[in-house]
Amino acid sequence: MNDSVAPLHALAEAAGLQRHWHDVDGQEHIVPDATLETILAALGHKSGSDRQIANSIKALQREEAALAALIVADASMPINALEACNSAEIISADGTTFPLLQEDGVPIAPDAPGYYDCRIDGEATRLAVAPPHCPLPPAGERKPWGVSLQIPSLRGAQPSGFGDLGDLAQAVESLAAAGADAVAINPVHALFPGTGENFSPYSPSSRIHLNGAMAAPELVGHKPLPDDVQDNPLIDWPNALPARLSAMRAFFDGLTGAQRAQIIGEPDERQRLHAIFDTLDCHFRPNGAKGWRDWPTRYQNPQNKAVASFAAKHAAEVEFHAFVQAITRRSLAEVQARARAAGMTIGLVGDLAVGVDPGGSDGWALGDAMLRGLTIGAPPDPLGPHGQNWAITSFSPQGLRRSGYAPWIAMIRAALAHGGGLRIDHAFGLARLWVIPEGGGPADGAYLTYPFEDLMRLLTLEAHLANAFVIAEDLGTAPHDFSDAIARRRMLGMRVLWFERAQDNGFIGAQDYDPLATALSGTHDTQTLAGWWTGADLVWANRLRRLPQGMTLAEAQDIREWDRGLLWSTLAGDAPRPAADDPQALVDAGIAHIARTPSALAVITLEDLLGLIQQPNLPGTITEHPNWRRRLDAPLQDLLKTPEIQHRLALLQEHRG
Repeated sequence: MNDSVAPLHALAEAAGLQRHWHDVDGQEHIVPDATLETILAALGHKSGSDRQIANSIKALQREEAALAALIVADASMPINALEACNSAEIISADGTTFPLLQEDGVPIAPDAPGYYDCRIDGEATRLAVAPPHCPLPPAGERKPWGVSLQIPSLRGAQPSGFGDLGDLAQAVESLAAAGADAVAINPVHALFPGTGENFSPYSPSSRIHLNGAMAAPELVGHKPLPDDVQDNPLIDWPNALPARLSAMRAFFDGLTGAQRAQIIGEPDERQRLHAIFDTLDCHFRPNGAKGWRDWPTRYQNPQNKAVASFAAKHAAEVEFHAFVQAITRRSLAEVQARARAAGMTIGLVGDLAVGVDPGGSDGWALGDAMLRGLTIGAPPDPLGPHGQNWAITSFSPQGLRRSGYAPWIAMIRAALAHGGGLRIDHAFGLARLWVIPEGGGPADGAYLTYPFEDLMRLLTLEAHLANAFVIAEDLGTAPHDFSDAIARRRMLGMRVLWFERAQDNGFIGAQDYDPLATALSGTHDTQTLAGWWTGADLVWANRLRRLPQGMTLAEAQDIREWDRGLLWSTLAGDAPRPAADDPQALVDAGIAHIARTPSALAVITLEDLLGLIQQPNLPGTITEHPNWRRRLDAPLQDLLKTPEIQHRLALLQEHRG
């Protein structure tokens, strides 16, 4: 470090904070010192004086020099994290030791991917060895295609408050019969149990555990849960979720102790703690608590004796929440089994949210492995002048290293457990996250660096062990070398129709899409094909005052009319362009366009397959738009039988052949 660099800036660099950052236009920004001090304090690094800064830097240097709890390397490559050492050996399950080959004093990782016990200069640690790249989607006589959907939007034969895994099982079987290879689903992470608040799948309580409201006992040999919540076009979450939890309690109460025990099995320590968390949450939430940080202090640390005493006193309730998780895991596994049995080459493609609610189960159970006092979001830039604070948090880079990445591996392993692929939401978070002190605005943040190479290797290893591919959501301004790095690991990028524009602002041809990618007609956050063509998104933007400053709705509609011509010429050439209020031909053309791409996987949103106008979620809104509440008009198996949908399914089959 240059002596002229301010001590505070040296500490920020050592802690992984990026003082300089560039926006989407390449303009450089510098994070104020006051912001650095606040974030450093939240990370546990004192910076109130030069002495404190020097001590904080020394502590970081000592930790960096110590042998890591988990060393991460590439198969058959030098373990650069070790540099030179006198001896390095791995230990087999029967206790036999095998020395690692060395090159200029640096050990060489084993050829076989996996996890190993090892000793470095006599000191015990663990070694994770990654293969060169992730699996890819199956490539046979035709390229695979799938449909993305929001599970709660589904309807079954019987009225219900929202769709669950039972409805998903019917949907995957119907789509498999139509020729689909995959169904990409919204995150099924655990929410807070039984409350209708915070129902966004991207603001979960835990990313390791599952949303018990999705459980479907009928998939594992029991009767379906009764549902007396009114079946409306929009989901009534405040009533539907408590009603579902009550129905699950009644189901649980009707089983014998032996039946419950058989379903639950032997919960591991993480499952046990999550069941205790849900019990505590249900206990304190009626009194106004919005997560563990509102509980009495003695319950805020899961290792406290008060927590063990509470769990013992409420053992039946803890057992109930463990039961809910077990039923949900079994339900999800059965959906994937049915997808494959029905002929899907991939089955489910899961979705991993970028963070969790700070007051949720992960924040409580994982302790110092999580960021404290910081939320994550996006910085202000020309595309989003106000920035975003997502009011969620994530792992601490330093905490991950200290824990040997154990909670991160558990999260990835859980996400890959029941599917053929996994989408990583905001995959840039593998390299950096915009962190904001709690209570601050997006402009009060800075980028925090993550151990990108280690996380990429671990993700590649876990995908290899699960035989599943990875989709890295790479929409937006990518960190340096990010795109090349995911390509080297054969992770699929995302190529969404709306963002695939040429230099003249026209839309690129299908043949120009990246083969090492997933081609998509849209996402849960973008306008649908029919919505864009009719201008429904412009109506929402005008209603919410989101049009560019000084622009009227009429002016925005004039620009859209020009854009319609650009899109139609790409999709259909010289064919007569349909009117703005007639989107169905555009929907057909858009689906055929995505299907024609050389991309490894083509995904059509269910909304586009059905020609719907409204999108599931409008980013940046909470109550202004009915996010995550829309439902289909009928069971999917019935909708797929209509002539217009049959035609679109035939287009997918034809152009992916």
